Amino acid sequence: MLSAAFIAKKTYVYFKSQSEKRGTVTSIVQEMIEGVSCVQAFDMQDSVCAKFDRTDEELREASFRAVFYSSIANPSTRFCNALVYAGVGISGALSALAGGISVGQLAAFLGYASQYTKPFNEISGVVTELQNSLACAQRLFSLIDQKEITPDDDSAAVLSGVRGKVSLKDVSFSYVSGRPLIAGLTLGVQPGQRIAIVGPTGCGKTTLINLLMRFYDVNAGSISVDGYDIRTVTRSSLRSAYGMVLQDTWLKYGTIKENIALGKPGATDEEIVHAAKEAYADGFIRRLPHGYETMTGEDGDSLSAGQRQLLCIARVMLAVPPMLILDEATSSIDTRTEIYIQKAFDRLMEGRTSFVVAHRLSTIRSADRILVMKDGHIIESGRHEELLAAGGFYTNLYNSQFETT
Repeated sequence: MLSAAFIAKKTYVYFKSQSEKRGTVTSIVQEMIEGVSCVQAFDMQDSVCAKFDRTDEELREASFRAVFYSSIANPSTRFCNALVYAGVGISGALSALAGGISVGQLAAFLGYASQYTKPFNEISGVVTELQNSLACAQRLFSLIDQKEITPDDDSAAVLSGVRGKVSLKDVSFSYVSGRPLIAGLTLGVQPGQRIAIVGPTGCGKTTLINLLMRFYDVNAGSISVDGYDIRTVTRSSLRSAYGMVLQDTWLKYGTIKENIALGKPGATDEEIVHAAKEAYADGFIRRLPHGYETMTGEDGDSLSAGQRQLLCIARVMLAVPPMLILDEATSSIDTRTEIYIQKAFDRLMEGRTSFVVAHRLSTIRSADRILVMKDGHIIESGRHEELLAAGGFYTNLYNSQFETT
């Protein structure tokens, strides 16, 4: 039992290392295959292969040690059992010669010793396999133990007939404890207002959007829609009230038509085509081999970045939600098409509460209110002309777009 326990401890350590190295190898393979164009563009093939070879060698060593130690568990216990058997045989023979026991009793003792040790041989083999299972289970449990998304309460309300009044009161949020990103943010948005959010990279613009959609819950303060704290309503009803177009596009495996109709599954073909025309996507869709029935790969790999973004815009044009979130929605689209889409967005945003995140400040001149964020705070607020006249941070940000170096 002592030898089996010692080997089991060693085996667990190496099985754990083997599991970790296997995960590292898998992540390297997946990352490099998905980013193969980037690897080739920067001529990283040799360095990536060298990194893989090093990690694979570490996996081989960990696997060899794990298999070696797990393999010697059973032979070592059998060796201990053989010593016990030999000890019983020698001591029993000496006792028989001295007349203490008969030869038959000695044979019985030897049989008992053999039968008694067999279960330990079987247990030792199971213990080493158990160590492998425990090492793998630890990685699984570490994932299961991650903090879960708080489920909707049974009493959560369902948003309906949304007018678009949004209020943020003393909102604070941080991704990492002790490193606040947004602190004490207060904002009131009336129905139908067009709110533009600008600021330097990392100031909290996209984080604010994530909080509005309740992808994260605030650490302090509250966010409400039409007077309802968003933590007291169902996530599905809250998110269905928003139409969202991000700079990062997302398409699922399916046809072009299915991807456009994602936000409105029961849409007719006429509605889908009309939405595509509004997003100026109808032209390139009809040039595809099968038009609207063309299959797209995972994340739309067969389409350009601009085409993927046009499909995401068409998706919102079809759903026509009561509120809009546009986070650099035209970042991958050419200037000429962007002008047309901006006009379509202007029509779509009429009478709808809209949040627009933009780096090109010329696209948000007509916003009802521009929020200038810096370090998680709103440092300036007003219309385009008012902020320019103030000569503050927004003015510097706006003029920097036209400076030459």
